[in-house]
Amino acid sequence: MAMTQSGNFTGVLNELVETCIDGQKGFQSAAEAIDDASLRAELEGYANQRGDFARDLQSLVAAYGQSPTQSGSAAGAMHRGWIKLRDALSTRDSYAILAECERGEDSAVAEYRKAAQSGLPAEMDQVIENQYAAVQATHDRVRSLRDSLKPN
Repeated sequence: MAMTQSGNFTGVLNELVETCIDGQKGFQSAAEAIDDASLRAELEGYANQRGDFARDLQSLVAAYGQSPTQSGSAAGAMHRGWIKLRDALSTRDSYAILAECERGEDSAVAEYRKAAQSGLPAEMDQVIENQYAAVQATHDRVRSLRDSLKPN
């Protein structure tokens, strides 16, 4: 495989690493602001899941001889909707916090959809497809949780 093609693939993966790290930080921040112990534990689980996803993707990048991204980015976090979470955290309003988590998940789903359609090699594609399914399920669950708390 040509270096440029490998670089393109790893660039796609590194973007997903940033997405996962931003999500990990966002879910962890949300969990810390939620009073309900069950909901807090669920959000912490999503934060851990995203950390695992980031490490899996970083391993794939390294396997191709490239340098994996080690952090999210401020611009990426803003683009992905996690920055507005800070305002919701200050209110400790579970509905508002979940609404911002869902907004961040909208962006994560879009990033995974883009990656899944980018023509990655099979070993990368399988990892992306599995993570994409989990990210979509998390998005749907967070939306459902948010809707269950919707003020009347």
